Parts: sequence; C-alpha cells; structure tokens
Amino acid sequence: MSNSKKYLFPFILVTSLFFLWGFIHNFDPILIPHLKRAFSLTTLQSSLIDSAVYIGYFVMALPAGAIMRKYGYKAGIITGLLLFATGSFLFIPAANTQQYVFFLGALFIIACGLAILETAANPYAALLGSPEKATQRLNFAQSFNGLAVTLAPMIGVKVIMTEGLPDAQLNAMSEAARVTALASEASSVKMPYFVLGCILLVVALFFAFTKLPEIKSGEEGESKSVFHALKHRHLSWAVAAQFFYVGAQVCIMSFFILYAMTAVHLTKGEAGRYLGLGCGMAFMIGRFAGTFFMRFIEPSRLLALYAFINILLCLVVIFGQGMITIYATIGIAFFMSIMFPTIFALGIKDLKSDTEFGSSLIIMSIVGGAFLPPALAYIADTTKNIQYGYIVPLISFVVILYYGLQGYKVVSNKKVIRDEKILPGL
Repeated sequence: MSNSKKYLFPFILVTSLFFLWGFIHNFDPILIPHLKRAFSLTTLQSSLIDSAVYIGYFVMALPAGAIMRKYGYKAGIITGLLLFATGSFLFIPAANTQQYVFFLGALFIIACGLAILETAANPYAALLGSPEKATQRLNFAQSFNGLAVTLAPMIGVKVIMTEGLPDAQLNAMSEAARVTALASEASSVKMPYFVLGCILLVVALFFAFTKLPEIKSGEEGESKSVFHALKHRHLSWAVAAQFFYVGAQVCIMSFFILYAMTAVHLTKGEAGRYLGLGCGMAFMIGRFAGTFFMRFIEPSRLLALYAFINILLCLVVIFGQGMITIYATIGIAFFMSIMFPTIFALGIKDLKSDTEFGSSLIIMSIVGGAFLPPALAYIADTTKNIQYGYIVPLISFVVILYYGLQGYKVVSNKKVIRDEKILPGL
C-alpha cells in the first residue's frame, strides 16, 4: 500500500479534531457577553474567560509533549479528548452553583485537553505525508477549524445567548431577584456542553479502537531538553509569532460581538450573524484559499503579505466609523486564517528529534490568548472606547510580519533554508 493511501484515513480522523476544538473555541465569543450580563461583569472581568482557556494551554503544553514522546500521538489524542469531555461535563455543576469562578475552572480543564490535542494533532497532520507539502497539509486540516468558526457562533447564539428579561424590568427588581434572574440565564449552557461531552467520548472510543500509524518526526535521537530545542532560531521566532497571533485572533473573535454592539450599535442577533456568516465564513474560505495559494506562493511570503494587509485593516477598525469597521474586521478574519498553521509548520521544520518539544513550545505560546485580550479590555475600559483596544492586534500583526520576512528562516550549518530552498548564508 502506498504511503498516501496508508495515511489517508488517519489524516481524515485527525482532521476531525481540528473541527472539534475550533467549535469549542468559537463558543467563547458567545460565552463572554452572555456571562458578562449574567454575572454583571466588567469587560476586563469577562476577558478572564479567554485567560482561563489560554493559561490552560500554557500549563499543559510541556506535559503534552512528554506524553507524546513516551506513549505516542494516539495516547496523547485520547488523553486530550477525555480531558476535553470532562471539562464540558463540568459546565453542568458550574451552572447549578451559579458561580463564575466554576465556569472558569471548567474552561481551564477543557483547555488542558485542547493543549494535548493540539500538541499531538498539529505535528501529526504535518508528518502524515511528504515533508515538502507539510504546510499545505496542515493548512488544509486547519480549514475544518475554519468551518467550526462559521458554525459555532450561529449555533451558540441560538442555544446559549437567550434574550432574557429586558434591562428596564431587571433594573426594577430587588438586588436579590435581579441576581437570581440573571444567574438563571447562565443555565442555558448546560445542554450544549453536555451534548458536546458525549460526542467527545464517542470520538475518544473511535480513536481507541482504530489503528493509527506511528510517525517518526525525523532522524533518530533523543532531544536533550526544551532549551536545546529553543536553540533553533526559527523555532524561537515561531514561539513569539504564535504568541502574538493567538492573542490577536482571540481579541478579534472574542470581542467581536461586544465591538459590534458598542461601536456600531448592532443587536445581539445581528452581531452573532456577522460573527458566524461574516468572520467565520471569511476565516474558513481564507483557510481553503490559502492552501490553494501556497501552490504558487511560498508560505512565508504569503504570511508576510497577509500580516501587512491586516495592519492596514486594524487601522480602519480603530479609527473608522459605522459598518466599514465590521467589514474590516471580517477582512482581518480572512487574512489571519492561514497564520496559525503556517507559523506552526514553519516553526517545526527540520527540528528532527526536537519536534515534540518544539511543538509543545509553540502550543505553550498560545498563552498569548490569555494576556493580550485583557490588555485590549483594559484599554477599552480605561478609554471608554473599545475601538482603541484594537491597537493590541495591530501590534501583533507587526510581529507576524517580521516573522514572515525574516524570523522563519532555518539556520543550519551557516546556511539559511528558506521554505524549501537553500539560499546563501547570512
């Protein structure tokens, strides 16, 4: 059997994971305004939803790499799915106790599972085939993450973001009655997260009883340490670029509904539709389009071009007025679509025995999603203008632009390997 046929079914199975974690991540933009209202939170307090998720990534990324090195990719995937399911089921007691901190705890456990899944699935998808097509292959798998970006907000608005009582009626209630009425709205999360948890258990069983090929990352040998892996210059820059990319993506997606309702005065329903059919669809189309463009344009050049365009679009989001800012945000979603898988694939290129540690480090850098959204929220709360907060993703795209121009280059034996070509040394 040829390698392409041998790897086809495992690649399809692993690609399903990209959809699952994309789906849960894109419930967060629904949770933020929903729990903000239910618990009367400030913008900064509501941003802790993202912080809980991405701190989980930071904490679990290195243990995830250790699991992969000792037990293999399959064990890592099953472990990640079980943690993911556990966190989903914990939304039920969190809603029953009506405590915001319990929601954050459930999200943290989900994130620990996602960290293991992403540490396993990203390099596994990249390695399931010829090395020269690794970036294209990973972008294609990540395209189904983009499909989830489209579907999750539309589903989330219908099943989670209930309209609830009008503000005027809530303000007329006693404090105790108002708290009870708002907290009861939080219970709408129980059924969707219970269903998700059940689906994840089924998927975990499917992986448990399916034979997956064990893929070697490169030359034989034992990676010395995380610090040894960081000696690869292009990996160090990938860690920095991914930190800022994930922070920018979370800022753009998680605050979209608040931005649309505050700066453009859209309703919840309208904002949710623009998030799903606008940003989500643009993100998904961007992933498929980017995979196609990479047949003709080097991944690093396409990454740099997209980062530059997003810098310009961020200026429109910050200083524009009316619906043009919404359309600019949708444009940002399109052009940031290829960034995560492209940075990842370029970052683990030629790491050989350091691949697992390199993958863990890039997944750890997802913690940017914990730090940058609170920065945006702080600027928004301080200036009383959410648009000014978008200076945070603008700066992030500047860092990614540099990575696409210079930081991605593999330095090996005094030569710089540029994508698939070897160019003269520095």
